[in-house]
Amino acid sequence: MSIRKYLIPIALAVGVTLPGVYLRLSGTAQAILTDPTPHRALVALVAVCSGIAVLGASFLLLWACDAAQEDISQTLALAIVALIAVLPEYAVDIYITWQAGQHPAYAPLAIANMTGANRLIIGAAWAVVVGIYWLKTRRAVHIERDRRTELLFLGLATAYAIIVVLKNSLTWYDGVVFFALYLLYIRIAGRRPVEESDAEGPAELLLRLPTSLRRIATVGLFLFSALIILLNAQPFSEGLITTGTLYHINKFLLVQWLAPLASEAPEFTVAIMFALRKRAGMALGSLLSSNLNQWTLLVGMIPWVYALSHHSWRQPIPMNAGQMHEILLTAAQSLLGIVMLSALRLSIGQVLLLFTLFLGQLILPEFGRLHPQWLPFGLRVEQIHPFFSYSYFILALAFFLDRPRHLLSLRHGARVSLSIPKLRK
Repeated sequence: MSIRKYLIPIALAVGVTLPGVYLRLSGTAQAILTDPTPHRALVALVAVCSGIAVLGASFLLLWACDAAQEDISQTLALAIVALIAVLPEYAVDIYITWQAGQHPAYAPLAIANMTGANRLIIGAAWAVVVGIYWLKTRRAVHIERDRRTELLFLGLATAYAIIVVLKNSLTWYDGVVFFALYLLYIRIAGRRPVEESDAEGPAELLLRLPTSLRRIATVGLFLFSALIILLNAQPFSEGLITTGTLYHINKFLLVQWLAPLASEAPEFTVAIMFALRKRAGMALGSLLSSNLNQWTLLVGMIPWVYALSHHSWRQPIPMNAGQMHEILLTAAQSLLGIVMLSALRLSIGQVLLLFTLFLGQLILPEFGRLHPQWLPFGLRVEQIHPFFSYSYFILALAFFLDRPRHLLSLRHGARVSLSIPKLRK
């Protein structure tokens, strides 16, 4: 690929951030969101422009992360890349959670983005990757044995999330547990043998630059992307919430599904590209890492931000039964995915099951509100998500009983495999 073809994606990613930046810096976005009633159409435009700006910045972050791993140690790379990779989700969730500490009406939205992102990855992105690979090879996707580490810690975070639901609160000390899980994961994963960077596309162009110039360009992309995301987090979040209010659309659903589509699109795109090149194991591994980062760093951050904003460490972030059901459903889906993937392979049949359940929990609640008499099994709308949660748990138990040794083998993820030779110092 020529240098020009490398530069075009970078130029496009930078270009799509400019309308959102203009709306924010000119004060136009704030003016529209402060008095939204006479500007109904413009409110949606603010949300779209800000969301596209976050999308462009997310691509730039992804390429910078790939290039950065050439210049820093493995452990530091894992920690920094994981933190930066979830920056778009951080920006949205931090803003909403901080507002929740000042205005209780925001509290129900605090976990919307996180639950939506995780369910999208396991329910849709896993299915797309495995589906593409199956169409090309007619084979299941296999992942590396070292991925047991991610599966183990994702399982531990999922188990603790279930405890959060059982005790019906998300507090600052829950955040400590999630952070501790992530730090322990980094300690173990950071001892893996170092492999050559496998960057492609614009990131490969960065790696071709002289060392000093590459480092300047990488840092520049990090700073620019972070600035764009931070500038657009508030208008994007408020734009979604205000659009829901003006058009009588469920605000929780807008934050839960539209925000992750902007922030997760770069990871989805890269995973699809790997799958098209018959490297689906690598694609699935990267998505698995994203799930782990969000279940530890992102969830752990929420109660801390709320406590700081609310000026109190005693009161947990307010959550009603609906929000707890959202966490439980997300944890149940995660558990089924872990049990399936514990064999280090994922078949087309398994992802079709995950995708079908994902579509069901996504579509049935809205369908039920329109046609409650047509819901299956005599369910009421408020019973749909608990029904799917129990379905995920029952299926996870069935898969576990069918292959108990596979799930138990995840304990080896607490050890470091030294089977991969070191390729560079």
